[in-house]
Amino acid sequence: MFRAVARMAPALILALAASACTTSRPATPSEPSLPPASTARHPAPASEATSEPSDGSTPMNLRLTLDGHQSDATLNDSAAAHDLAELLPLTLDMEDFHRTERIAYPPRKLDTTGAPAASNPKAGDLAYYAPWGNLAFFYRDGDHSPDLVILGRLTDPGDTDRLATAERIRIEASA
Repeated sequence: MFRAVARMAPALILALAASACTTSRPATPSEPSLPPASTARHPAPASEATSEPSDGSTPMNLRLTLDGHQSDATLNDSAAAHDLAELLPLTLDMEDFHRTERIAYPPRKLDTTGAPAASNPKAGDLAYYAPWGNLAFFYRDGDHSPDLVILGRLTDPGDTDRLATAERIRIEASA
């Protein structure tokens, strides 16, 4: 029974993993090189996950509230997305990273079992950057990034403009 629950968690995590970075991008004073000390962290195995639901599975729908404005997103069927879903609902503070993505830190690291070694994020992607343990919400296309796990995607591409300036996000399951 625990395994069945664990398999469903990655779909929810996908929405929170939209904030990621590459190791080739230098940190600036406004961009942390390490997660805040107050954020709980647990080691997560680096492995591989798909960004699309596997055959016969149904992606999980999310409701994102960005500074009071609602947007919809879908999590994929990865272990990391299911793990994120287990943490919902979440309200997180966001910050900009490289004028490409907004990042936020969930209360713990996510399970990245089965995740691909790297991803090429696009505007609207929700991702998780395993080394830092942060979610990445892309409002512009990003660079190829090792250890970036795509968790899902905004339903309406027009919502990416809201991501660019969002300071706070609430992530919850949606019907």
